[in-house]
Order: sequence, then structure tokens, then C-alpha cells
Amino acid sequence: MSVLIAIPARYASTRYPGKPLVPLVGASGTTMTLIERSWRAAKAVSGVDRVVVATDDDRIREVAEGFGAEVVMTSTTCANGTERCAEAHEKLGGGYEIVVNLQGDAPLTPAWFVEDLVTGLRAAPDAGVATPVLRCDGGALNSLLNDRRHGRVGGTTAVFAADHGALYFSKEVIPFTSQTYGDTDPTPVFHHVGVYAYRPDALRAYPGWPTGPLETLEGLEQLRFMENGRKVLCVEVESRGRQFWELNNPQDVPKIEEMMAAMGLD
Repeated sequence: MSVLIAIPARYASTRYPGKPLVPLVGASGTTMTLIERSWRAAKAVSGVDRVVVATDDDRIREVAEGFGAEVVMTSTTCANGTERCAEAHEKLGGGYEIVVNLQGDAPLTPAWFVEDLVTGLRAAPDAGVATPVLRCDGGALNSLLNDRRHGRVGGTTAVFAADHGALYFSKEVIPFTSQTYGDTDPTPVFHHVGVYAYRPDALRAYPGWPTGPLETLEGLEQLRFMENGRKVLCVEVESRGRQFWELNNPQDVPKIEEMMAAMGLD
């Protein structure tokens, strides 16, 4: 099955304008923009036929083409990354059997997260979209809770059924637990990793659906699939010792740089 990775990137982020062009310093002092680090993460995934950056901004296009990325220009009316991926897929001829949305704010995404995601979607013909989830240890859970206590939107959490069909995604920390966990203790909370794999029919249908109340309240694009009765498969992935965090706020820059330094990632 042919696989396309599209990296949606927009300049006018509400929480962090210009985020794709923010510089991040690696373990040995090498500085690269967020979009370049996300592109390099995509290029490291095996079994992928094509990687493109999908944007509506010439500043991002110029930077991306400067480091060798293929760029697909999309309209300014795309409401989110899924709509941008849908438009990019159609502009490329719509011939891919799986389209992966590797969002441009997740440069620490390991290749096996995406590889396991594609494998999971292939094995679940009843699902139109799949997304990875990572069980939080106590340290990750406490980081999520600390963000919420300080009024910051950190990571998204997910709850799912026995067949791994998603029940809900939230920017709040769900499910609630009153227990205290040590930094390395496993917890019942799953961090949603901001990557999606779509079957083309589900991706084509998505832009035509109205934005529902849950998507509006949470600001989470994957809820539109669920509000329209499409199964979202949660694929559990393993960290294998890698730290993971998304760049959502300016405060996340030093956190991600510290993680890259600790893991020796340049």
C-alpha cells in the first residue's frame, strides 16, 4: 500500500504565531527550525513513498524548500491539519492508499510511532483513521497536570474501548485518577501523539462535514471523525526509552531542547 506523509504547517498559529520557523538547538548545538526537524523525523520513517510539507505561507515554503523539502501549497481556508492534508492529497492526484499527517509540532516523533500506526490501520479495515497513544509514566502525567494547573494547554489525552476504538480525546487530563505516581510508574492515562493515518475515503469526506460542538469546544480535529460516526483507532506505541513532547507553547521550546540534549539528538 502506497504511503504519503504530509506535514501541515501554518504560520498564523493562535497560541504560537510563526511556530514552524522557531529554531530548536540540538544536543551538539546544531540549530534547525521546527519544520525542518519535523521533516527529518518524517524522512526517517521506513516504508513511505513520499514526504511533503503542506502550507499556505510563503515564508514556510521558502524555508522548507531551502532544506530540500517538497512543498505543496494549500489554501488559507483550511481549518486544521486534516483539511490541509486532504487538500494536499488531492493536489497530488489522490492516488495514495494511506495518508499520514505528521503534524509540524512534533519533532521528537520516533519513526516507529508512524510505522506502527500504518501497520495498525492496515490491520483494521473498519477504521477510517488511526492515531498513536502512549501510556504516560508518572513524570509525563505530572507534566500534563502541571500545565493545566498553570492554565496552559499541554498534551492531549485519549480514552478508548477494548477494541482500541477511541471513546474521547481531550485537552483535559482524562481519565481522572486520584492516585499519586512516581516518575517511572505506569499510569492509566494515555498521551495522544499528534499523528494520524487516514484511509483516502475518510480523508476526502472530512472537509465536507460541519464542525461539530465537541471539535469546537476542545479544538481537536480528530473529534470530527467521531462526531460523524467514523471509527478512530488508537494504536498503542512504546517509547523505547525515548522522551516525547509536542511544541504547543513557547514554554515548550526549552523542554524539548532539554529532551534532545538528554537523548543525544542533534
